[in-house]
Amino acid sequence: MSPVEAFIAAMEPPAAREAVAALRRLVLAAHEGVTEHIKWNGPSFCIDGDDRITLGLDRSGAVRVVLHRGVRVKDATDFHFEDEDGLVKWAARDRGVVMFNDRADVETRAAAFSRLANRWIEATRD
Repeated sequence: MSPVEAFIAAMEPPAAREAVAALRRLVLAAHEGVTEHIKWNGPSFCIDGDDRITLGLDRSGAVRVVLHRGVRVKDATDFHFEDEDGLVKWAARDRGVVMFNDRADVETRAAAFSRLANRWIEATRD
């Protein structure tokens, strides 16, 4: 069992665990070359060794997906990303959050989220 699988297996509550596991599968399948590890107390997904998507639990019990451009702050003046399906709440020009209530919510929005994850990884590659 990988460290990420072990982390997810130990998550509580079970509903969050199921949603995180479903999101993990979607992110890993979204783009060739995605790797994963535990960072910031949750599964984090990288491309070319740089973190781009991180999962976590929100205080509300929902699962939070953070789209970002890595550990270090980068100049976002010329950065533009179009969220075609309206999934993201933008905290900054290059940092957004998508919330999922449970596994059923993940399944309902799976196709849109997969497109978003693929496009985000491509848009944020250095």
